[in-house]
Amino acid sequence: MLSGLDPSGGAGIQADIQAITALGAHPLPVLACLTVQDTRNVYGASAIEADLVRQQLDCLAQDTPFHAIKTGALGNAAIVETLLDFLADKPDTPLIVDPVIKAAGGGDLADQALIESMKQALFARADLITPNGIELALLGDSEQPDQAAANLLSGGCQAVLATGGHGQEEDITNILYCEDQAPRTWQIPRRGGEYHGTGCTLAAAIAAGRAAGLSREAAIEQAQRFVSAAINQALAVGQGQPVPDRSVRIAP
Repeated sequence: MLSGLDPSGGAGIQADIQAITALGAHPLPVLACLTVQDTRNVYGASAIEADLVRQQLDCLAQDTPFHAIKTGALGNAAIVETLLDFLADKPDTPLIVDPVIKAAGGGDLADQALIESMKQALFARADLITPNGIELALLGDSEQPDQAAANLLSGGCQAVLATGGHGQEEDITNILYCEDQAPRTWQIPRRGGEYHGTGCTLAAAIAAGRAAGLSREAAIEQAQRFVSAAINQALAVGQGQPVPDRSVRIAP
């Protein structure tokens, strides 16, 4: 996975490592950016040099196969270009993109150049993108989820999983949109409030499922069960949002 470092341990690459490990896969963590962050907000971020990211990816690829790749906070547009170039000879490797733009507290994790790079190039390569409601509206240029997803699909996305964790409804509703298919909906009980790193956890868990050979839908279903279990045992780490307990285990 290629993501950012969260010093609070609640989100970012630590969440990816924990979720992927819990689901029986082995993570290969490559840092894309460093952040100044706690359980309340993001206060600053700095991208890793794109050439260093490429060196890490090339080094790993010479040693071990990549069965899936998950991205989170990517730092800048240069890292998107680096990743796409690296993936050019790996067309069958599933890419799960969590299009991280803002922290739950409102802090920015992507500038306009990065957003445009994701929309114009990265999304078309992805097996699945997993925007929350705020990200979906911004990336899909519409406040209406169905229209925003349709805009992203027409722009080249293969599939969009619109996540409902930021809503207020009794259940969290996640909706999978694919071209030429009716939307598919999943619901899990909302446990109250918001949790730090749930989006990272969900996308990483989906990537673990895809790496294990699960279909897109089966990987989503497994990931949602994992996230729900992790939220049920959330940890009060700091003064902000609780952190899902990603040490939980679920039945295959």
